[in-house]
Amino acid sequence: MNTFQWPGGVTPPTVEKEPKEFVAHGDKRIDDYYWLNQRDNPKVLNYLKAENAYLDTMMSSTKDLREKLFNEMKARIKEKDESLPYKDNGYWYYSRFEEGKQYPIFCRKKETLEAAEEIMLDQNKMAEGFRYYSIGGRAVSDNNELLAFTVDSVSRRIYGLRIKNLVTGTIYPENIANVEGNSIAWAADNKTIFYIKKDLTTLLGYQVWRHELGTDPAKDVMVFEEKDNRFYIGVYRTKSKKYVAIYSSMNQVSTEYRLLEAARPTSDFKIFEPRQENLQYTIEHFNNKFYIRTDWNAPNFKLMETPETKTGKANWKEVIPHRKNVFIASLLVFKNHLVLGEMKDALNQLRVINMTSKKDYYITFPETVYSSFPNVNPDYNTNVLRFSYTSMTTPTSIFDFNMDTEQRELKKQTEVLGGFKKDDYTAERLWATVRDGVKVPISLVYKKGVKKDGSNPLLLYAYGSYGSSTSPAFNSNIISLLDRGFIYAIAHVRGGQEMGRQWYDQGYMFNKKNTFYDFIDCGEFLIKEKYTVKDHLYAHGGSAGGLLMGAIVNLRPDLWHGVLADVPFVDVITTMSDPSIPLTTGEYKEWGNPAVKAEYLYMKSYSPYDNVERKAYPNMLVATGLHDSQVQYFEPAKWVAKLRELKTDNNKLFFKTNLEAGHGGASGRFDYLKDKAWQYAFLLSLEGKVE
Repeated sequence: MNTFQWPGGVTPPTVEKEPKEFVAHGDKRIDDYYWLNQRDNPKVLNYLKAENAYLDTMMSSTKDLREKLFNEMKARIKEKDESLPYKDNGYWYYSRFEEGKQYPIFCRKKETLEAAEEIMLDQNKMAEGFRYYSIGGRAVSDNNELLAFTVDSVSRRIYGLRIKNLVTGTIYPENIANVEGNSIAWAADNKTIFYIKKDLTTLLGYQVWRHELGTDPAKDVMVFEEKDNRFYIGVYRTKSKKYVAIYSSMNQVSTEYRLLEAARPTSDFKIFEPRQENLQYTIEHFNNKFYIRTDWNAPNFKLMETPETKTGKANWKEVIPHRKNVFIASLLVFKNHLVLGEMKDALNQLRVINMTSKKDYYITFPETVYSSFPNVNPDYNTNVLRFSYTSMTTPTSIFDFNMDTEQRELKKQTEVLGGFKKDDYTAERLWATVRDGVKVPISLVYKKGVKKDGSNPLLLYAYGSYGSSTSPAFNSNIISLLDRGFIYAIAHVRGGQEMGRQWYDQGYMFNKKNTFYDFIDCGEFLIKEKYTVKDHLYAHGGSAGGLLMGAIVNLRPDLWHGVLADVPFVDVITTMSDPSIPLTTGEYKEWGNPAVKAEYLYMKSYSPYDNVERKAYPNMLVATGLHDSQVQYFEPAKWVAKLRELKTDNNKLFFKTNLEAGHGGASGRFDYLKDKAWQYAFLLSLEGKVE
């Protein structure tokens, strides 16, 4: 029985209505809260602060619980820790944390791990005086003397590019502003670097520039401009080091690569295979050829090869054919081996192919629900694959695997402190038959001894968009819920690619509602199987998963006792109708283009903000970041305001804005745990478990 008492007599914030009319395809929409998109309007900031104050007051009696949860989660983290070193071009690279410090220190050692440590960047010192500080990409020149790195001190994902001399410790004066965080590539001459400039309105990377060390950035040369704002771009150095590559990608639709020999940085980039609708490919350079992972007449992708000098599609030859039940997710090239990351039945698999004997095999794992991925593998001339393994009960484990002998060596497992014992918990894989007869996988974990009698609180999570698969992995924070009787579950709904490309095809554009129905039906299934009941069922999703949360509370508000919505994308029509909003144009193929009537009407039929009605809604905690570049803060702000106006229940509706952070939350490794403690305290309050 829930004995927790919320404070009485506290009035939630109110928001002024300033109706704004939108008309498209003869359809009229009235947006009473559109004005909340005025970031610099003091009334907007005052409203966000008022919502934070309301939350503080209403949850004031959970202060001790939040502190306890924070300390629990923090205590599981090994404060003095070090990443597993990897070797690249004669140096061992790693990062380490010092006790009590929020940020990593990036280091290296020459040739052997017994050599003297060189600190490349100490993010703790660099972050002094900043509320937010994130180091994005890092790239070392071929002569090992120069480090290019990017920094974001606002949380808007707009970075500045700096270059450091690792011999003298000097940071060069040039500071190139407004760049992409993780797209930097050195040429082979140790003085030329390629980077991507961002459009400051849309925040899209749209130009690749060439900079020469020691010169004025104003004299940098643009080497490529993406004219189609539906495409995202990137630049990188191939693993073989021979090429600098530029890619343009429209998510799940089309790809195009351009190549430049790294030894000739001022020459022109050449197109690998021209872009065309419904042709995706990725490339890996291997000796005198390229391997190509492509969906050309192969929805789940196949593997092909082509001579280095003849990259056009007409020259591609099949190496591994397309399979209906196996999705080829990744490709890794070594001197004598190929490694494919494959997805089958919502499980990641690693397939090793000996390029001499042409024999292949799958790496085997002991658990039935797990994830396995290639780790850092910069060395081309090796027969050792480094991969990561995790499950919902096994902390991330990094192995070195001899691809010839099939022997594996555990190099590092994330230490989980605070008394965690793997054998205290059980993980399962279930299959829910949803309304159209499709079987949707569910991964779940709980503490041993839990009875399946319907009495358990259960938190159900999903994402389900962009073809992004949610893999079952270890999460030490969840232990704080499991130890208090919660079951944690992941619904692998359509919109991801856990079951192959068709899983994505059935969950985007005109099939998007399948994502919502799958999640609802998974909730119903878990109730039917007596894992929980409505009064103890909770839902969680963020970003596009926050859209999912907005949709399910409109469609089935009675099914959930509480909902956590992080940085939720809930105002689909308005956002997708404004090409100046960051990332909008690149999303047309995911959600639709409102300029097309059929796409507009379908989006409107599920857009959470447009479908809020006068009815009862579940308890909800909505979170956002003021500087969010992915989902603007005003989407959840408007949504909460409209929910407050129309909802007919007495359930709790809280809105928390991090005034210093963006889409990814706080930058420090401990700060984000405070946000997590708020969420868990909210759930536990609803369960009456606040002691």
